[in-house]
Amino acid sequence: MLQTRVDVFELIFLVFLGLGTLVGIVVVSYIMYNAYKYRDADGIDDPYADDRPVLGELPVGGQGGKKLFLSFGLSAIIVVSLIIWTYGMLLYVEDGPDELEGDDHVQIDVEAEAFLFTYNYDYEDTEFTVIDELVIPEGEPVEVNVTATDVWHTFGISQERVKADAIPGEYHNTWFVADDAGVYENAVECFELCGDGHSGMQHDLVVIDADLFDAVVEADAMSEFRSALGADELSIDSTPDEFEAYMDAQEEDDEDDDGEENDGDEEENNDTDEEDEDE
Repeated sequence: MLQTRVDVFELIFLVFLGLGTLVGIVVVSYIMYNAYKYRDADGIDDPYADDRPVLGELPVGGQGGKKLFLSFGLSAIIVVSLIIWTYGMLLYVEDGPDELEGDDHVQIDVEAEAFLFTYNYDYEDTEFTVIDELVIPEGEPVEVNVTATDVWHTFGISQERVKADAIPGEYHNTWFVADDAGVYENAVECFELCGDGHSGMQHDLVVIDADLFDAVVEADAMSEFRSALGADELSIDSTPDEFEAYMDAQEEDDEDDDGEENDGDEEENNDTDEEDEDE
């Protein structure tokens, strides 16, 4: 399964949380153990008198400081290992999965302007533009190239852990993968104060079935699909067959409307000819 940005950041958080908790438990336990071991006990011979820490001196832990250096060594190994592992994970976030190396993934040029985003799609040799919402396939990598046409903006989707600066004359690339289909209201936001309408610079994120997305793009009918989705005639989980059936029904309705218009025009022409004959 493709690892998403959300997966990466959650894994980093859980690893640091787990190790931090473990180290905290060990340190606190060791402190409590030594507090009990070296407690002040009047009238009792102190068997640890020679090992008792002295105020103002570095506690070496006995045995010539071996315990102290062992703890320093283990701490250094843990910290360096965390740095190397985290750096590798962040490189994956920076570069993206291998699926982004080809041209068969969804590519979107995002243009920010006061106060909306324009999404220019390039997918499967089909180009189209959507303005007021971002529609993407479920579980597929999406590459985003962000810029601005007026002032500084920032394109971001918090739930997908994605954010890219939108600066006039510059292009910033990022990527993300949405694992769960759904309509997420105002999920796409501008994170840079860009004017009076900044707070309203939000769009819905629509994540639909990947096969359905392919069918919509192949039919070059994104606007028709969005209209059907808004009218509840199709859903984000509709199958490609259901989408094709909907499009066929729309074509039949258009043909019927054209036929009625033609019949109406013929009747008007007939009425006009009859009036001319009467005159």
